[in-house]
Amino acid sequence: MDDAAPQAMVANCAAYGADGRKLRDISLDEISEFIEQPGGFVWVGLVEPDEPLLEKLQGEFGLHELAVEDAHNAHQRPKIEAYGDSLFVVAQTAQMTDGAIAFGETHIFVGKRYLLSVRHGASRSYAPARRTCEQAPEHLALGPSYALYSILDYIVDNYLPIVQDFKEELQELEHDVFGDVSNRDVTRRLYDMQRELLSLKLAATPLQDILGQLVRLHPEVIRDEVRPYFRDVQDHVTRVSDAIGSMREMLGAAMNVNLSLITVRQNEVVKRLAGWAALLAAPTLLASWYGMNFHYMPELAQPYAYPTIIGITITVCITLYFVLKRAKWL
Repeated sequence: MDDAAPQAMVANCAAYGADGRKLRDISLDEISEFIEQPGGFVWVGLVEPDEPLLEKLQGEFGLHELAVEDAHNAHQRPKIEAYGDSLFVVAQTAQMTDGAIAFGETHIFVGKRYLLSVRHGASRSYAPARRTCEQAPEHLALGPSYALYSILDYIVDNYLPIVQDFKEELQELEHDVFGDVSNRDVTRRLYDMQRELLSLKLAATPLQDILGQLVRLHPEVIRDEVRPYFRDVQDHVTRVSDAIGSMREMLGAAMNVNLSLITVRQNEVVKRLAGWAALLAAPTLLASWYGMNFHYMPELAQPYAYPTIIGITITVCITLYFVLKRAKWL
């Protein structure tokens, strides 16, 4: 395999001792040799790897072929699967891009002596999570299960700013909804936000079950000392999921109110048009009446018939104007 090819796809490949301290960066070829030695573990991070690279790591770690196939194809639902003494975890990642949520995936292979993460699509680098772990070697001494916690915690923490941004944007849209101008753009943005929050909920909610399993099950991989940390992440996911659910309800209510206000404004316009039509109907009726070609109309012979009709017309129009104005039709 070309050495230059995996260089861009390998974000990290490091070995850690039994005390949790980083020993050194190692090459992919050294992985199988290191994990055969007692103590410590290997932490590898990949970014959209190709099939040859995954096949190489499958041989180095002894990964199950079905899990490797899922990691290569991506577009998997969030899940956790056990393959012997190893786990395969799929989590969806999210980040804000140009005012919209961009989603990605992270596939994580966890064994007794290794952790392999595979990133696809929109996902932030896990270097900050890795540096935080390295600054607390007493925690990293707990092994790959603590590294798994740090990645899942980092993924969930990235959900929180998105929820906060949507909350602030919703408050701004509420002002637009109750403002004087409510147009199609507001309705479209409300709909887009509701759709994006649904996608975010579908990404976050399955993590509750995944973390629930990590809290209770899989003793062959997850150490008991790490389970309280997974419980803390599970609580964060629950809060995110509840916040998303509340905002989706508020968005639905805002959309209904927006559409109702649009209907009310349209009714106001129709009422005003009907009012002006009523004002025009009075002179139209009188003009059409005297526009008929009858010779014997008694009013035509009167000397003051013309100004009288004009006065009646003006009086009727003024009366109608004040009546409609009082009824708020004008």
